[in-house]
Amino acid sequence: MGDVAQAMTATTIRIHPLAGRSVSNHAVTVTPADPATRLSLRARPDAIAGLSKALGVKLPEKPKTSATSKSGARSALWLGPDEWLLIDTAGDDLAADAAKAGGLHSAVDISHRNMAILVEGRGAEATLSAGCPQDLSLGVFPVGACSRTILGKIEIVLVRTAEDAFRVECWRSFSDYAFTFLTEAARDAAA
Repeated sequence: MGDVAQAMTATTIRIHPLAGRSVSNHAVTVTPADPATRLSLRARPDAIAGLSKALGVKLPEKPKTSATSKSGARSALWLGPDEWLLIDTAGDDLAADAAKAGGLHSAVDISHRNMAILVEGRGAEATLSAGCPQDLSLGVFPVGACSRTILGKIEIVLVRTAEDAFRVECWRSFSDYAFTFLTEAARDAAA
């Protein structure tokens, strides 16, 4: 029986819910972001310095701001007075790094829950504004700005990564809705 059980062992492979999908026109491109690790982090003010050092990125303390590591692979997004979303596009273990900080904090790996969609091009702001009530003009929502907001009927975390580029973080279970919504909005932005 042992040989049969070994022969029947299977490996689970996570399939990206938006694999193979992308939309592009003369105004905007909407594509699924590459996989990343994510950490929901909660900490008191006295733990911020130690966590920033351990994570290799300064945790922003100002509302609607973000910070990026020197390598550019790790970002910290301010979501509340004691709450951050950390994203590592290199796939490094954020939770292990946070554990090195010591001090009181809560760090939960949410890599399995979230995914991201990139919206880029001169029509990116118009595409997102079709379903996001927040003022996304460059003067109000500059490069590096981030916030928890809504897109259509779902909650998202939005970060402006360049003048004409945004990263939309959403729950994996809502990714099809978000991508379809953005696809329709991209069509309108190109009109």
